[in-house]
Amino acid sequence: MFSIIIPTYNASKHLPSLLNSFQSQTIKDYELIIIDSSSTDNTIEIADSFNARVIKIEKEKFDHGGTRTLAARQAKGEILIYLSQDSSLFNNNSIEKIANPFDMDTNVAAVFGRQLPDKNASVFAEHLRLFNYSENSYISELSDKDKHGLRTIFFSNSFSAFRKSALEEIGFFKESLIFGEDTYAAAKLLLNNKKIAYESSAKVFHSHNYTIGEDFRRYFDMGVFHRNENWLLTEFGKAEGQGMKYVKSEFDFIKKKGKLYLLPEFVLRIFAKYFGYKFGRNFTLFPKTLNKKMSLNRMWWEKGH
Repeated sequence: MFSIIIPTYNASKHLPSLLNSFQSQTIKDYELIIIDSSSTDNTIEIADSFNARVIKIEKEKFDHGGTRTLAARQAKGEILIYLSQDSSLFNNNSIEKIANPFDMDTNVAAVFGRQLPDKNASVFAEHLRLFNYSENSYISELSDKDKHGLRTIFFSNSFSAFRKSALEEIGFFKESLIFGEDTYAAAKLLLNNKKIAYESSAKVFHSHNYTIGEDFRRYFDMGVFHRNENWLLTEFGKAEGQGMKYVKSEFDFIKKKGKLYLLPEFVLRIFAKYFGYKFGRNFTLFPKTLNKKMSLNRMWWEKGH
């Protein structure tokens, strides 16, 4: 049995189409869990109309890791499938495909699928998805860190699956992280001698058209995460390793698209990400009020971090 878990907050815009798409999935034996952070729209009513099991939490109690752990502990399935509320299944076997690696290798503890850019994705959002999610599936284990460094623990909960038993062995997801509960879990699973799979045939549409300011804030949060969990860099390598490769790839993508007029924005975004990350890595030098303004996850700072 599978447990499909979707954390929600004011999800009425996206939820009906996402939940409706489950009706045509080739996988039929699943429970649907909606864990909702006190939505003020009709998210709960929509979930109820699809016979979902709803877990309600206070908005202020939302935690990237803790909320997902709460749902995981209550889930009945051995395979836990996580989706973002704004994702959209690519076809009727997306769920089946993300579960396949578990049958192929009993040591696979977690799988993440391929995220494709939405139809309205900007050039920058489109490139980010194509760069991070290739057509080639692979399986990672701890020894791969010598070759791939921090990329070894690249993982996304926007469309992922876990063996509940393997997740339980590492204490589920860590709580109180500003960002990266999925990356943290992937690292812990690899250190526990498990394998992580990327299944490119399991696809969803999911992308964000971030502004330059949002790019800065997202990378600031990443820097805070890496500062607080510096062991990840010690164990797997520095974050800057992929930087130049990404910059060159994005430049070539813009050129290929024939949109060289975007080069000034391209340069601004590179600087925004670079300085956002650097500021995040050094967040202890700044007052909390400034950190909160620079962060995409501002509620995290309100909890006393």
